[in-house]
Amino acid sequence: MLTKGDKILIVSIVFLSVISLIYVKNFAFSDGESYVSIQVDGEEIKRVIFDKKIVGKTIPIETEFGYNLIEIGDKKVRVIEADCPDQLDVKQGYISRPGEVIVCLPNKLVIEIKGIGDDGEDDVDYISH
Repeated sequence: MLTKGDKILIVSIVFLSVISLIYVKNFAFSDGESYVSIQVDGEEIKRVIFDKKIVGKTIPIETEFGYNLIEIGDKKVRVIEADCPDQLDVKQGYISRPGEVIVCLPNKLVIEIKGIGDDGEDDVDYISH
């Protein structure tokens, strides 16, 4: 049988866990700059740092594997055109957090948002599960 003290302890632990999860997800990993890494066949071909000047800019990626048109938004990125048959990369929409990825397998394209560490090196700022 649970006593009154046991119930208070359980409620306190659950409350602290929820508050910690909200803090970590929204505040702990959102500081700092981020950039878009565009990779084709495992090799980075372009790196775009988010800036107000490039909002709305489109970047065509045409390779031997296919064609994709990437749009840069306000600290977010998406694929707006692709010549692949399934169009999953276009349907995915915007990504905006470090660690999020858009993949177009037929065109061997990977678009990833990465964080910039204080020392200029790449850091993992957020891990999606």
